[in-house]
Amino acid sequence: MRFFAYSQKVTTPTWNRPAKHPSGSSAPETDDELDVISLGRRIRHLRKAKGMTLDGLGAAVKTAPSQLSLIENGKREPKLSLLKILASTFGVGLDELLGAEPPSKRAALEIELERAQRGPLYKSLGLPKVRVTSRLPMDVLESLVGLQGELERRLDEQAATPEEARRANSELRGEMRESNNYYRDIEAEAQKMLDAVGHSAGPLSHHVAADIAEHLGFSLRFVGDLPHSTRSVTDLKNRRIFLTQGGKSDHDPRSVLLQAVGHYVLGHRTPEDYSDFLRQRVYTNYFAAALQMPEKATVDFLARAKSRKELAIEDVRDAFAVSYESAAHRFTNLATEHLGITTHFQKVHESGIIHKAYENDGVNFPADHTGAIEGQAVCRYWTSREVFDVADKFRAYEQYTDTVAGTYWCTARTEKHSSGTYSLSIGVPFEHVKWFRGRDTTERSASRCPDDTCCRRPPADLSALWAGQAWPAARANSHLLAAMPSGAFPGVDETEVYRFLQAHAE
Repeated sequence: MRFFAYSQKVTTPTWNRPAKHPSGSSAPETDDELDVISLGRRIRHLRKAKGMTLDGLGAAVKTAPSQLSLIENGKREPKLSLLKILASTFGVGLDELLGAEPPSKRAALEIELERAQRGPLYKSLGLPKVRVTSRLPMDVLESLVGLQGELERRLDEQAATPEEARRANSELRGEMRESNNYYRDIEAEAQKMLDAVGHSAGPLSHHVAADIAEHLGFSLRFVGDLPHSTRSVTDLKNRRIFLTQGGKSDHDPRSVLLQAVGHYVLGHRTPEDYSDFLRQRVYTNYFAAALQMPEKATVDFLARAKSRKELAIEDVRDAFAVSYESAAHRFTNLATEHLGITTHFQKVHESGIIHKAYENDGVNFPADHTGAIEGQAVCRYWTSREVFDVADKFRAYEQYTDTVAGTYWCTARTEKHSSGTYSLSIGVPFEHVKWFRGRDTTERSASRCPDDTCCRRPPADLSALWAGQAWPAARANSHLLAAMPSGAFPGVDETEVYRFLQAHAE
């Protein structure tokens, strides 16, 4: 699945990558990988420009015409020695012979069609292959390439559904669970950046964050006209990172900058599909957190707290000058790998809907048939719901909850965002609570979910009074009926971003 439709201009790049071929195959990943289809069409073009037949060229380069035919059709990769002889025979340099740009519009279309017919989509249709020769009319060639592109566009459109997004999110959460939400390679890349700018201790300041960008060759621009659908925009041509100048953002400017840097450091390419987009977002968030809360310093801090049986998320928040949510996320990165503590995290909207979640401790999150947790209503008796009714919002709220999967201790806080109030909670199985401050809480609850008699049905006495006598006017959420936003970066307007960059380039 990809979100970009086929472009009629086959050599036009999209975002920051070369244009995709309609068949779904990418251009060669490295300069060392030879594109035999493009090379074959270029050799054929140069041969015909010289007025040579295959027999004539074969005689000139001392190679059988049948072998040259296979090369021209992209079915055989020529040796370097033969390439040098061919370049000399055509009177061109080796670089020109190996050039990636198709020599003509027709050659470009032939390459597109050849790639399409070798791709998995065309093969799945069970159709016979069309022989791509010079006798194939230009209008037929254009129609076949266009049909392939339109077919792929429609399949992408069908795939870009909320259900597909939920499946992708479930797969990613499974990967995170398998790794205990710890990514050694990203930790190493973050440490390289910290070493490069000489940051070894203490909170990572805005100045040091800017130093990291400068070390990578990027300058920073704070602007007031950032495209509304973006947190940042990176101009790779002029090596600039644009950030919003407004003060109303829910996001720490340091994190936004470091996430933008993360895409570059981690070598991300334009997302192939929604799953790729989600994975990149998780990795860049992880990278930013690993810079703001370096692995060694944070593990040392947590280990000391554990030895005193005083683990607390708010202490991590205060020690590294980050948000409570960032501190909670970082705890899930390091708790299992370095402290031997399994855990779960929830970000729950005041309506009771799960916004984000992670677990590797066996807690029974609600899930739909795809395994998706996000968008589900959490039990009313869990800490992440009970905390909304707590009067003291200054300190964390702790609670033991007996569930069908065992007893869990959780600590939670609430935070206001532009989209409402959310609870942020970290929980652990009862066996690990001994390491945490707040373990002496007397707050206790019980949950029988997913049994719907737990909290999904109203109490019998209320039902007896009001069943059949209430008719609420539901607050309709029209976005629930919409398909996933299109684009490699869902919801981001490509034209808006390009116009923004052009305006600032001028």
